[in-house]
Amino acid sequence: MTWRFMLAVMGVTAVVLAVLLIPLAGFLGQTEHDRITTALERDAFVLAGHSEASLVAPDATGAAAITELARRYRSTSGGARIVITDATGVAIVTSDDDSAAVGSSYASRPEIAAALTGQIASGTRYSQTLSEQLLYVAVPVLSGQRVLGTVRLTYPATVVDAAVNDKVAALGVVAITTVILAGVIGLIFSRTVTRRLRRLTELTERFAEGELDVRADDRTGAPELRSLSRSFNAMAERLASALDQQRRFAADASHQLRTPLTALRLRLERARELVDVDPAESAERIVAANAEVDRLETLVEGLLQLSRGEGTIASVTRTDVAAIARERVEHWRALGEESGVELLYAGPDGCTVLASASAVEQIVDNYVDNALSVSPRGSQLLVRLDPSSRGATLHVLDQGPGLPPVDLERAFDRFWRGRPDGAGSGLGLSIVSQLADASGATVRLRNRPDGGLDAQLAFDAEWTPRR
Repeated sequence: MTWRFMLAVMGVTAVVLAVLLIPLAGFLGQTEHDRITTALERDAFVLAGHSEASLVAPDATGAAAITELARRYRSTSGGARIVITDATGVAIVTSDDDSAAVGSSYASRPEIAAALTGQIASGTRYSQTLSEQLLYVAVPVLSGQRVLGTVRLTYPATVVDAAVNDKVAALGVVAITTVILAGVIGLIFSRTVTRRLRRLTELTERFAEGELDVRADDRTGAPELRSLSRSFNAMAERLASALDQQRRFAADASHQLRTPLTALRLRLERARELVDVDPAESAERIVAANAEVDRLETLVEGLLQLSRGEGTIASVTRTDVAAIARERVEHWRALGEESGVELLYAGPDGCTVLASASAVEQIVDNYVDNALSVSPRGSQLLVRLDPSSRGATLHVLDQGPGLPPVDLERAFDRFWRGRPDGAGSGLGLSIVSQLADASGATVRLRNRPDGGLDAQLAFDAEWTPRR
């Protein structure tokens, strides 16, 4: 992956540079050509200015001075050739050492012919005499409106090409350096990424081997890697919690099931011993065994319900707690009347919180069921909803005996039984606590100042579901 990523970065960089630099190279070539042409025109006009006096009044001294100036210019200009002609196109000065060119007619040269008419001529053409491509500039030597002669500068095209090639070569060096740097950066970046990925792979393998406390570093690295690390940590937390809950569930279940199973076995063994000598006593033992079976069934159902909820994330929605509370009060009212307990609801007509509707319903049912079992005849059982800016709190208020302080703290533990007869599975309030946690709510029990118990379910308005 490292090398593939590096080569991909270098390839993309090379394509981008090619798209940018190929047009740029053409632009630089044209710019260099125009620069040299402009420089030659400027120099030609400077030489024309120096030649004007000699062409107005020709003499040997002036011609020698112009000839020396032309040759000196050639030596400093990188190979430019100079020809100065009179008004008839005959050369009076050249920059070549071969003086045979002086006196020759250049009127047939297109650029000289154009300059003799007062025009500026520039371009490139192939020289038969020199057997090479030339860049030329020819300008007229003027005295007022009169053309006294011409000045022509020629430059080997190979010199221009060499200058252009130097600039293109510089661009090529920049391009190659950029591609190499892109490859190095891609290699460093890919190794950084793959190193973090290899670390996550190692942590996953260690977690799979049973090291449940390993966690990834989610504070450094690229945002995507931090997000992946957070997801790994969240997964590890949930799996570790689920495994721990399973171990505790198995331990609690084996402990709680041992008692009814032992009692059931003893009752059945005793019934078998008495079936011949005391059938009536044997029948009583069998009835007692059936009661143990019922208790065992209740316990198993509670354990299954508890295990199904552990380690899962409930589907929460905007839920009208007030509507659910009113509906459950109406549902339980008939049973309350049979027990001589009046059920009432107090609170707003509507109150929406983020929760699982089924969880709220089960919690209210469990609270009301427990309250009815301890409420004396002629008492009231009030379901009250108190909304606030921080959420809402549901109260189930009975007029029963309440609970000792130590039991208030243990009431939501598994297999705790608050009833003196030891009836029930001891899982009801534990399931309530689990359902509330899945909805971001908290549960608690408080003794009322005037007697009875206040079973509370508090929702937090700022709670957001786990993902």
